[in-house]
Amino acid sequence: MTTPRIRPIAIAVIRHDDKILAARSHDKVKNQTFYRPLGGGVEFGETGRECIIRELKEEIGAEIITLKYIDMIENIFVYNGEPGHELVMVFEGRLTDSRFYASGSVSFSQDEGWDAIEWIDIDNFRSGDKILYPDGLLNLIDIMET
Repeated sequence: MTTPRIRPIAIAVIRHDDKILAARSHDKVKNQTFYRPLGGGVEFGETGRECIIRELKEEIGAEIITLKYIDMIENIFVYNGEPGHELVMVFEGRLTDSRFYASGSVSFSQDEGWDAIEWIDIDNFRSGDKILYPDGLLNLIDIMET
């Protein structure tokens, strides 16, 4: 078990039509499949914006533009039986390469720990058919649409 700490992360809500780009993962203890927008841990001396630019380059080989800060979500959770605590900086942006918008899924670096990266219809999260983390993000997305 690791020493408990608060982890700063940054994620990017990337939209296409009524869908968002999200990574699929699975909690083995809860036997639950869930999704989270792309992003990752902010390194020392790095801004949230710089983190997203680096993470998207590493994860899917993409460049992102028009990054707009939306809000921060405090995320206290349990994943695979281990407690976690994150401060999640939420940004919205667009990928520079239009090819990413042309398919249902995106190739990614296998060492990221994701099962897949897919375009998921936002209504699947609203209906409860699919789970979106962190908690509260769906409310932010709905506010962003108004």
